[in-house]
Amino acid sequence: MIDKNCAYCMEGELVSKFGIPVCELPASKVYLFREQSHRGRVIVASKHHVSELVDLSDAERDAFFADVDKVAKALHAAFKPKKVNYGAYGDTGCHLHFHLVPKYEDDEFEWGSTFAMNPDRKYLTQAEYSALIAAIRLRLK
Repeated sequence: MIDKNCAYCMEGELVSKFGIPVCELPASKVYLFREQSHRGRVIVASKHHVSELVDLSDAERDAFFADVDKVAKALHAAFKPKKVNYGAYGDTGCHLHFHLVPKYEDDEFEWGSTFAMNPDRKYLTQAEYSALIAAIRLRLK
């Protein structure tokens, strides 16, 4: 099912407000989060328009988590964070997605606490976004 009001289903302008496409994996699409207070922050969105994990079949759930795992490994390899935080929200936007947020111990902003959904404090140039995307893609192979 496709929801015409859903950024992840429709992509284009809706998703570009907060994300830049990185790649497509077997069960998901990966987006670089435009706000980069945490270098390498991405969103892994299910290819299925479902609200909850329980709405996926066991096979679909396993494939989605395999994608999340693959992206997390790529983030660790590319950026060497101390920890990756995982967030699955969607009270108002009902499309299953996970935020993968690399956390760095020398980051005075949010080390040791939950990440802000959109702190609206760090945006990059197109060249900087492209470099982050290239680093992630390289490690997803």
